[in-house]
Amino acid sequence: MAKREQSTFERLRGKSLNRKERRELQRRLFSDDPGLEILHPDAAGIDIGNESHFAAVPPGRDPEPVREFGSWTADLERMAEWLKSCGVKTVAMQSTGVCWIAAYDVLEKHGLEVFLVNARDTRNLPGRKTDVQESQWLRKLHAYGLLRNSFRPPDEIRAVRTTWRLRDRLVKDASRHVQHTQKALTTINVQLANVISDINGLTGQAIIRAILKGERDIYVLADLRDRRVKASREEIARSLEGTWREDVLFELKQAVDAYDFAQKQMGDCDQELEKYMAALPARSLPGSDAEKADDGGKKKQKSKKPKGNMPKFDLKAELNRVNGVDLTTIDGIDVITAETILSEIGTDMSRFKTEQHFVSWAGLTPRLDVSGGKVIRQTSSRVNNRVGNALRLAANSLFRSESYLGAKFRKLRARRGSPKAIKGMARYLGCLVYRILTHGQAWVDCGTKEFEEKNRQREFNDLQRKAAALGLQLLPVTANA
Repeated sequence: MAKREQSTFERLRGKSLNRKERRELQRRLFSDDPGLEILHPDAAGIDIGNESHFAAVPPGRDPEPVREFGSWTADLERMAEWLKSCGVKTVAMQSTGVCWIAAYDVLEKHGLEVFLVNARDTRNLPGRKTDVQESQWLRKLHAYGLLRNSFRPPDEIRAVRTTWRLRDRLVKDASRHVQHTQKALTTINVQLANVISDINGLTGQAIIRAILKGERDIYVLADLRDRRVKASREEIARSLEGTWREDVLFELKQAVDAYDFAQKQMGDCDQELEKYMAALPARSLPGSDAEKADDGGKKKQKSKKPKGNMPKFDLKAELNRVNGVDLTTIDGIDVITAETILSEIGTDMSRFKTEQHFVSWAGLTPRLDVSGGKVIRQTSSRVNNRVGNALRLAANSLFRSESYLGAKFRKLRARRGSPKAIKGMARYLGCLVYRILTHGQAWVDCGTKEFEEKNRQREFNDLQRKAAALGLQLLPVTANA
């Protein structure tokens, strides 16, 4: 049976609690003297709002222990000064939208230790009806050490994260504009997508922009095709016999202009990203052999020109310098996935005690519903984590990979189904990332045959164990038999 995950109260007490004991402990929390050890005597609680924040300090520190402050910077500075005058050293607040960021930065600048708490951990606890009571409740929970601090990367990583998230949104916007372009072409019966593989390539863009400039001769447009296109000149010409409606052509022009604007903004993000990546310090891990594994003893190849939506600078070289290892040696993890991991967590993995803590933070572990000491249901964790999503995409790309990880994923997919296999493989990739960033050793792929041989040996050992339990013995099949 899977081991049940302990709650915050149980971890505090050091033993498991039944339902009656949990209710009794929660009742004691609302009393004046719960009988629990105070871990943070100089704690404060802040209820974050859009227009104002409510801050609560321990009783006796101020004649008015709960005060309301505005969301303007001057009020945030005044709140920080008031908390310091009350002897507060640590503050707990909930991560409400993005309203907490300004308050967090101001409090951190004044030297206060800020605990950013997930609202999911406190929303089910009763007894809070107003913002005043909410701030007091947060202060009490934090004083007894019942709140966990959320992970937040250092300031230099936050700059990379902001730029990378913005660039990701621009990539998605550009993709929508391409779909809008395809819709407009289909509306005027220009079936260009049926004869070329990508309307966003050289041929497609040349023909579309010529149409917007007023060219209507289908053979002149067909002559714009690239020599690598397999479709003939006649096929492309016939696909361009459109109706040329003026209103749809205007819609097409709007879609192309929006796509160009998104591409320009992506270029600006690349310049900012390159600047922030260059400012990050180089990392050197003992025993790091990523460069050897990447070269394979051969002459180092020149960097290829970025294609598609890839950044317009050598992002892989910067990632290898900052991480100290090459994460792309892991099959399924490309440069985009590696940059997502770096932008979300940085390179310091000490914030996660073990690889199990890391994959749990990424939302790649199941959630167990326990009643009476028994697991009654095992469900997926409802966590929208960018690192977890990137690892899921990386795991799904292993389906046709002729590698050790590809064989492992196909075996798991055949046994447990696609959704569970993707999540399980994403968890395995997360563990590999943690080990590489911690120990500095590159992943060396053993190939499909190595996995199949290990799997065959594992099945043979299982059969031997079952036969021994039944008092039988396995014998190899001979040629005479």
